[in-house]
Amino acid sequence: MQQIQDIIAGAVDSLSAADQESAAPRFRPLTGEELRRAKRAYVTTRIDLTQAARLMTAGAQPRAGDLLLARVVKLGHHRKLESPAGRRQILFTDDLILVCYGARYASDQFEALVPDSLAPCHLAAAGGIAGLCNARHATARKPTEIEPLGLIADAEGRVLNLADFAERRAKGTALQPYVLAVVGSSMNAGKTTTVASMVRGLAKSGLSVGAAKVTGTGAGCDRWAMVDAGAEVVLDFTDFGYASTYQVPVERTAAVLDAAVAALGREGCDVVVVELADGLLFPETAALAEHASFRAQVDGVVLAASDSMSAGFGADWLLQRRLPLIGLAGKLSSSPLMIREVEASCSVPVLGLDALESGEWTQKVGPSSKRVAA
Repeated sequence: MQQIQDIIAGAVDSLSAADQESAAPRFRPLTGEELRRAKRAYVTTRIDLTQAARLMTAGAQPRAGDLLLARVVKLGHHRKLESPAGRRQILFTDDLILVCYGARYASDQFEALVPDSLAPCHLAAAGGIAGLCNARHATARKPTEIEPLGLIADAEGRVLNLADFAERRAKGTALQPYVLAVVGSSMNAGKTTTVASMVRGLAKSGLSVGAAKVTGTGAGCDRWAMVDAGAEVVLDFTDFGYASTYQVPVERTAAVLDAAVAALGREGCDVVVVELADGLLFPETAALAEHASFRAQVDGVVLAASDSMSAGFGADWLLQRRLPLIGLAGKLSSSPLMIREVEASCSVPVLGLDALESGEWTQKVGPSSKRVAA
């Protein structure tokens, strides 16, 4: 009997040792050829690849923001990868890609979470988010499948994470710009178009304009729209260490808002237009809109809505919380009938794209002089 017990105990010890060995981090050199071949994603822009030296191939539990080298296994919904320069790189099976782990919440595409291992997962966003998709919209194709080859680390074995390359808040006094925020009733309600049109109109009015997207999923298209509209400086949450802000605590997204406004103030911007992703029913968006930092920073709010009903609900939501709603915009402004419906039920003016881009709206609800030391 004792002999049997000893055999069992020995087997258990062997299994424990094997588990410990498999859990121990394992590295191999990262070759220059791999880096040269890999298509780099937008969310990796700030990461200094000169520090990349090793590949952690086992024993790692990924964290949001970790830099990953992966292989495209099977193409699905995302067949292009946005580069740091904004180019949509066509993907092929067996391509190597440089992406970051992150969570995603997109009601018209996917929900994705950061996996707990280097097991096969998905390309959850064209900007370069690697995650495990657990829900998708009925119209979305199956996500593109990727095989993680390893986390990219420096010569000492430290995994490169986007947070390590975040914009550092400069010391000293900043001038406080006038801050306008654009929120939405949902995804694809016209938020980015509204932001770009506001930036255009403000710049035409002779103001120095900065812009920032403070929540969402990393993607360069919103940044380039703001740049093209005339924003002198544009920042987004990737500049502050986040590939995505889904499941990021509100204190951190509030810190991104504060840091972005301060940085743009230091750049001499008279007015800053900030965008919050998704809709007001998205928990992280609602939490930030209700946060003390949002109330302290934001002088006016524009709601982009897709239709008159959502505009009414969103306006009530903002006004009940005593947030400074100054206008309605977005897709609804393309429909004279929807505008008529909104005007019959809401006292907040509808701001069409022509009015926003011309700068006419600034005379009614736009920024006053506000350049004070923060």
